[in-house]
Amino acid sequence: MVRIFATWLQSIDPLSEVPPQGLIPGKLRRGRPYIYTEEQIAKIIAEATRLPSSYGLRGWTCSTLFGLIAVTGLRVSEAIGLDEKDVDLDDAVLTVRRGKNGKSRFVPISACTVDRLRVYRAERNRILGVNPSPFFLFEGNQRPGDCSIRYNFAKVCQCIGLRDRQDFHKHGRGPRIHDLRHTFAVRTIIDWYRNGLDPDREMIKLSTYLGHVSLSSVE
Repeated sequence: MVRIFATWLQSIDPLSEVPPQGLIPGKLRRGRPYIYTEEQIAKIIAEATRLPSSYGLRGWTCSTLFGLIAVTGLRVSEAIGLDEKDVDLDDAVLTVRRGKNGKSRFVPISACTVDRLRVYRAERNRILGVNPSPFFLFEGNQRPGDCSIRYNFAKVCQCIGLRDRQDFHKHGRGPRIHDLRHTFAVRTIIDWYRNGLDPDREMIKLSTYLGHVSLSSVE
């Protein structure tokens, strides 16, 4: 920001100096991941079903979407970006078309996940009375936005004690929805160890499933 301002200032005052790149070394600091327990994930999904809305669709959408992220490790943007055509419940495969860096991929899902998505689809169509293009919807046939999903997740976490309650609709600090993705990855690796598998040989599978650009990617 200082460099941009100095560049502008130099255009009206040639004596102004623009700080060179690399003058102050910087490093991206990632938030420390929070690994949820199975009980916490179950509480999050159960509490999300109680989110208020005119016809109950918000509870259906948020609980199903949170659960889907927990069992697949999808990014939030990938989950809310799913369309009807991307959710193949006959072959149990999701097609992610809006992945990071423009990448697309197929995501196989389990039979119990298929059952849950099928129930959600039926309830969504019953409430809205239409067969929409986006898979996840709120009332008004609106696809949930990233901010609204993160807000609802924060409210749920406040209700079950994972975040402190806040005034004025603030999110507060605490475990994030993206940590469901981290939890999925960590539990997958733990299962490899428990089953006597070599994580170094298996890692390419997890990296591909999660849509990483390379094995060294950490999100």
